[in-house]
Amino acid sequence: MPTPAKRPGAVSAAAPKFLRRGKVKEVFEVSPTELEFRFTDDISVFDKHIPSEIPQKGETLNRTATHWFELCGRLGIPHHYLARSSPTSMRVKRVQVVPKPKSLGPHPKNYLVPLEFIVRYYVAGSLWDRVKAGAVGAAELGFPAGKTVAKGDQLPEPHFEMTTKLEPIDRLLTATEARELAQLDAKQVAEVKEMILKIDAAMEEEIAPRGLLHVDGKKEFGVDDGGKLMVVDTFGTADEDRFWDRAAFERGRQVEFSKEFVRQHYRSTGYYDQLVAAREKHQPEPPIPPLPPLLIDEVSRLYTTVFQRLTGEPFAPGS
Repeated sequence: MPTPAKRPGAVSAAAPKFLRRGKVKEVFEVSPTELEFRFTDDISVFDKHIPSEIPQKGETLNRTATHWFELCGRLGIPHHYLARSSPTSMRVKRVQVVPKPKSLGPHPKNYLVPLEFIVRYYVAGSLWDRVKAGAVGAAELGFPAGKTVAKGDQLPEPHFEMTTKLEPIDRLLTATEARELAQLDAKQVAEVKEMILKIDAAMEEEIAPRGLLHVDGKKEFGVDDGGKLMVVDTFGTADEDRFWDRAAFERGRQVEFSKEFVRQHYRSTGYYDQLVAAREKHQPEPPIPPLPPLLIDEVSRLYTTVFQRLTGEPFAPGS
């Protein structure tokens, strides 16, 4: 897919200045109002950076994110995306990153909402862990009280969760805690949910013919300088969202097309249990081991396959 034509004035020609490095991408300052995201081949799970690189991962994330931001544009949903500036980078509108937006005064504007908004459509991942542990019951998920909830069950209605964004480890919040931390009112949270459901419905409609099922995903938002909510960061990739093979699901199996494949590797080796135990006891966390070479090749193929099935586009490196 060729790089989208740049709107006049949308992307600055200034040499970007390095600002910070996240788990899988680097952030550069282009101007006071514009940033550049550069997607690396790094990979992380459980808030841990894995000491392995996944060939082509950064490019697939960048191109997938571009695809979904263009979908937002067609849906009329505000977002921060400006243009793809290289196979592994994009330019976006800049907002302030402040852990406590309350410090910006009443009715703050131009800031990153310090929350991750998660919407789940099936029982999987960390939600399934909580169900197994008895921390979440059937009634809380909209099922009849007393139902035995199983992994892979379709939820009666979308299940919304909000977690912290700028803390070292993502923490699940109550609705009241989330609104207070993010300085959002109930109407704004409802607006966020409405936008997410609209995006997800359009995503599901697009990927269903390509044999994928959207299981869950996270999105992030910012408030622009006019006080309007907009989608920021990236979403709909194999890193942020979970996808299953539709045909396999209809036969009773959950075949992963997401980073969950990597999480399951660390669960099977026992590393995840060690990490959870250390966190519960507030002890030093064990370093995460690198991925085996053969698994690196498999994960790289997974990312390129997911890109092609999500977007319907062939993958040619550097395009």
